[in-house]
Amino acid sequence: MRFDIITIFPNLFDSFLDESLIKKSALNRVNTFFVHDLRRWAKGKYKTVDERPYGGGAGMVLMAEPIIKAIKEIKTKILKTRASKKIKVILLTPAGKEFNQKTAKRLAKFDSLILICGRYEGVDERIGKFVDEKISIGPYVLSGGETAAMVIVETVARLSPGYMGNPNSLNEESFESDLIEYPHYTRPEVLKVDSKNYRVPKVLLSGDHKKIKDWRQKNRKIIKKK
Repeated sequence: MRFDIITIFPNLFDSFLDESLIKKSALNRVNTFFVHDLRRWAKGKYKTVDERPYGGGAGMVLMAEPIIKAIKEIKTKILKTRASKKIKVILLTPAGKEFNQKTAKRLAKFDSLILICGRYEGVDERIGKFVDEKISIGPYVLSGGETAAMVIVETVARLSPGYMGNPNSLNEESFESDLIEYPHYTRPEVLKVDSKNYRVPKVLLSGDHKKIKDWRQKNRKIIKKK
């Protein structure tokens, strides 16, 4: 799967994309990641991408023109280099639909995602005419959409075939079947802290796979619906 991220702070993604399974998936061509500096599509000597809002008010607003140009150029490039036309353009904004695992699974069916990172007080409303969907990662305030983009990239990318070393790991994860994943334990069997012993549940040491499976299923928690 291909991810294109439009941002005014491209360096924020350097470490994120250069570590762990994200990096491995890129090396193995399971996923490809492209981070674009929005200023590349800005005009003028100073490559301005933000302006004061009409009607007054605090803060600055990202201008529509550079973002629209970026979307069009990136989409054209994707269509020239890929046979599929399954592209989704997403604006990351507090006004969007809240992101969850079901959304991630739906987005994973596309071949390319273009993620637009908002900043400052937001983006020119007219950008909405050029995007397919608006997404928020939660009811709280961030400085910009970069963190949200990372959340979506990792959540969706890991659903790509070949991303996980053991594909069966995806089946028992949290939020699958509306359940939180069961508790996990590892060595030592007895954890001693401040003269107290914290033990691993006996059933996990029994070697009885059916009992272990039943215990794990029993200890998964149902996700509370809003």
